Amino acid sequence: MSHSSTSDPAQQQPQQQQEQQQQQSETGPCLPSAGAVFSLFSLAGKTAMVTGGTRGLGRAMALALAEAGADIILVQRDEKDTSTRDEIISRTGRKASIHVADLADQDSVKGIMPAIVEERRNVDILLNCAGVQRRHPSESFPDDDWNEVLQVNLTSVFTLCREFGAYLLSRDASSFQSARRGTIINVASLLSFQGGITVPAYASSKGGVAQLTKALSNEWMSKGISVNAIAPGYIDTEMNTALMNNPERSSAILSRIPAGRWGTPEDFKGVVVFWPVKPVVMYLGKSSAPMAAGWDARESSSCLPLNSQR
Repeated sequence: MSHSSTSDPAQQQPQQQQEQQQQQSETGPCLPSAGAVFSLFSLAGKTAMVTGGTRGLGRAMALALAEAGADIILVQRDEKDTSTRDEIISRTGRKASIHVADLADQDSVKGIMPAIVEERRNVDILLNCAGVQRRHPSESFPDDDWNEVLQVNLTSVFTLCREFGAYLLSRDASSFQSARRGTIINVASLLSFQGGITVPAYASSKGGVAQLTKALSNEWMSKGISVNAIAPGYIDTEMNTALMNNPERSSAILSRIPAGRWGTPEDFKGVVVFWPVKPVVMYLGKSSAPMAAGWDARESSSCLPLNSQR
């Protein structure tokens, strides 16, 4: 009697399982594609308008938005400095342009959005990063410096938020791909929550930015506009050169930062791309993101809700 050479299926199964386990150990576990996650954070097809983008935090964040796929409109006092625009184009291939306006001049600020609309350019993201700082003892702080700081750091931020919000709300709902109409990202500060030393105008303006952000978020989030703030701590930028060059102050500051270093503009690339993503932040709803390398964890108020810390 001849015997079939075909193996018993019951005997084959353990062998197949063993081969699969061996293959998995050699190649690693089969993981789902990360494409869905990456696409969640894509800003392709979006346009961001950025103030303060010629240097420091604003430059790094403008580049980050472009790297995520957004086209960029840089609001600058003049067109002499084209370095950020040129780097965006050369490094990312995204469109980048300069819109000239002086944030210290309220009439100039009020003309920004009408000019953009007249050019028939849809804007999806507003990043308010421009800021100035003036240091004087409070008892001799000049009126002119106070007015300049409040105009650039707070009044222009409110004006751009107001005009951008009105622009988004005026557009037909069908022109948006989802219930998300747009995103506003304001740059507040560690001094939104602490007073600082010899910078009463700056601290006041940044405290105002934090509260303005909360007020607008309360009003507009249900209408499809997310309004959030990033609150940097002590960052290695030109604005903090005087502090960094003062050994006593620099040492005192570093001793309170658990990370043990000054922040860098590149530390802010992730968070500025996070805020505009479609479904994530519209439900998160948080209005402020402190970024001070753990400074707030050493404050007595560190048990408060996160958006009230610092």
